[in-house]
Amino acid sequence: MSHDTASGRTSENSPRWDLAAETITVRIRWFGLCVGYALVNVLGRDMHNQPAMNAILTLGAVYALLDTIWSIRGKVFLSDAPLIVAVMEAVFIGLLCYFDQGAESPFRFYYFLSLLVFALRYSRGLTFSTFALHSLSFATLVLVSRARDVDGDGMQLAAGSVESLILMLIFMGWVTWAGTSLGGLLQSAGGRLRQLNEELTENQALLEQRIAARTKELQASQAQQEIHSAFGFLAAGIAHEVGNPLAAISSLVQMLNRRPTDEYTREKLSMVDDQLRRIQRTLRELVDFSRPATTQKSKCDIHEIIDAALNIAKYYKRKKGKKVATRYATGLPLLRGARDQLVQILLNLILNAMDATDEGGTIEISTQLRNGAIEVAIRDDGHGISAADQQRIFQPYFTTKETGTGLGLFVCRSIIEQAGEGRIELRESSPAGTTFVVYVTCDMVREHPDVLESAGVRTEVTAP
Repeated sequence: MSHDTASGRTSENSPRWDLAAETITVRIRWFGLCVGYALVNVLGRDMHNQPAMNAILTLGAVYALLDTIWSIRGKVFLSDAPLIVAVMEAVFIGLLCYFDQGAESPFRFYYFLSLLVFALRYSRGLTFSTFALHSLSFATLVLVSRARDVDGDGMQLAAGSVESLILMLIFMGWVTWAGTSLGGLLQSAGGRLRQLNEELTENQALLEQRIAARTKELQASQAQQEIHSAFGFLAAGIAHEVGNPLAAISSLVQMLNRRPTDEYTREKLSMVDDQLRRIQRTLRELVDFSRPATTQKSKCDIHEIIDAALNIAKYYKRKKGKKVATRYATGLPLLRGARDQLVQILLNLILNAMDATDEGGTIEISTQLRNGAIEVAIRDDGHGISAADQQRIFQPYFTTKETGTGLGLFVCRSIIEQAGEGRIELRESSPAGTTFVVYVTCDMVREHPDVLESAGVRTEVTAP
């Protein structure tokens, strides 16, 4: 909204300045009217034209009332005709002075109030136009007063009238300049405050968005932790309930082995003991995986971390009939990081690759060091991720699996980014396969020269 031709103040940088100025000007009008009624009716001044002056003040009160009503409605009275308002005020003040004491009437100071109102309410050009109208009004008043009051000392009266006119014009000019400067300063300050308020509102909205996103992350992380904790209790319970019978069976096998038996029985008992040890090892791995992951950083080998994740993934039912090929770069430095968290991240990516790969497919895991970061690339030859879904895979609760929670990749990215020295990226995805890359680094890694992928490949084939 712009009132450059009407109110002359409002612009895009300071919308509704006219309404803010209107509130001030309405109060100034009522103040002037109250003072006028007091001068005419209360102070006991000797005046012969009291009815006429009261009538003029009443007309002014009607105009002020209309102005007030428009202001309450959020509008500016006669906003499209500011020069008409200037003419009416010049005539209004001139008539009050004429019926009072002419050019010496105290009502002449109303010219200053009118100029101040215009300086606050309208543009600089309109204010100076009003100054010209008021100067003309007062000059006319001086001439009329001189013609009415001339006597034998006419020359002396003329000189006094000219001096009074010049001083009044000087004062009105000064009020016009000061008022327009003050109005411009207030408008500029108001525009700056509005700009700051908009910036504050935008920052508040951005902060609320970040708080909402962070809350969602915390909720997802808490849900993951609760699932992990419940899984830990379940694993501990299973280990306890199964471990005790296994220990008893193992003791019985050892006791039988001490007794004299034939070779066939001894061989079978040895096989039973091996299978018992295998079950106990599986239970230990299950408990180790389900225990709360520590965030404490320590020196660790990235290849040992990958092997630990693969060692857990081998029990995953969807691994059956699939190949896992590893290509480890030789000579990688030790990494300082939270081992348990890295195992969790890599395990999640490996399980996702297994889900995306059909029976007989291959999952390739390779490592190298480039540009101060160790890269762990996990590639599958599955069906790939659609272009639309690639933009959403790291969002919480988004999944393409029928039974997925949609928290895996989101939690993994949150964990590695919160650690501050790593990230996960989707390098490529097509119907021929998908490659995720985990980047991890620390001071030791950043100072180490690049180590490219090794040519040697170790392939593990899972039996169908």
